[in-house]
Order: sequence, then C-alpha cells, then structure tokens
Amino acid sequence: MIVLAIDTSTTHGSVALLADGKLLLDESFLADRSHSATMFAMLERALGMIRDQALDMVAVGLGPGSYAGVRIAIAAATGLEIGLGARPVGIPSVAALATEQPSFLVIGDARRETFYFTRVENGLCVEGPLLATESELRERIAVHPELPIFATEALPAFPDARIALPSAAKIAELAARGIGAQFGDLEPIYLREPHITKPKAVR
Repeated sequence: MIVLAIDTSTTHGSVALLADGKLLLDESFLADRSHSATMFAMLERALGMIRDQALDMVAVGLGPGSYAGVRIAIAAATGLEIGLGARPVGIPSVAALATEQPSFLVIGDARRETFYFTRVENGLCVEGPLLATESELRERIAVHPELPIFATEALPAFPDARIALPSAAKIAELAARGIGAQFGDLEPIYLREPHITKPKAVR
C-alpha cells in the first residue's frame, strides 16, 4: 500500500510518502503565506518517486488547528482523488504528534479564552478533542498526572506543556493501519459552531 500524507494544521507543515511500510519521503516546511506553493512542490516530488505505481491513499491531518491550512490539505487530497483515484482519509493531527510516547495529552489555545483537550492512546483519540475553560482544562489534566502534556505552540498558562508538532509520517502510518481514520468527505475538526455575525436590522 502506498500512502501520501499531508499536515498543514500548524505553522509547520509536513509531507510524507509511505510505501509498503517503508518511509520514502518525510519533509517539513514553514507554513507561511506561500505554504501552499511549497506543499504542492513536495507533493509533486513525492509522486515522482512512485511514478507508474498506484497511489492508494492520501491522508490528511484534520487538526484541530489552522482552518485555512487544513482546508488546503483537504483540497489537495480531493484533487489527488479525482486525478489519481487515491482514497482520501482524515486523521486527527493531535493523534500524530512527533513523539515516541504512546499515550499523552494534547492541549491548545482555542481562542476566546478557551482551550482544547485531547487524550491520545496509541494513535487514537480516546477523549476529545473538546473545548474547555482554563479551570476545566486544569481539572482534566489533574485526572491523568502520569501522562506527558504536549502542545503545538507555547501556552503561557501551561508552561509545563512540551512542544510537539504533527507528523505527516505518523499520519501516513496511522492511515495505513486504519487507526482513527475518517473516510468519505473530509472536514477540519471543529471545536465550536462557526461564529456568524448577523447584519443589523434595517430601520
């Protein structure tokens, strides 16, 4: 099985190519305003490595994280599905952090004075991602004192959280094994309902 994986849920994107369990490509890039151009150049390089072989699956990190970044990765997966027949699959980005720890907690800033919380065991989100206030998050963390805490960016309120970024290589591995995989129409992981500003009433 050949799996191409993409993660653009944070400011550091990554692309990986896994063929029959062997990692052929694992590259990262800074996801600035031109990150889509960088990502597509990496995708082209990855596809050139397999040439006439069939791409079985394209796996995407679904976040939580940058909504725009995840949407770009989903759009790329959709294009590869249409063009090459590759099956799209989504994996929570927080379940695929670049760490050797099998079980851990992931926390992050969800804006509007809230945070997100996820408990991961062997590549599977067994709790969350879910929203929490700072006090609620501290309570959830206290329930699992034995587990390391990771975040994808520095959180001043939680200085003990270690920084770890999603890994496209781990996303490819989880997708190939079917762990936590979402098939069908892919959507970014939403932590809350979209905030919609209603127009003022016309008098």
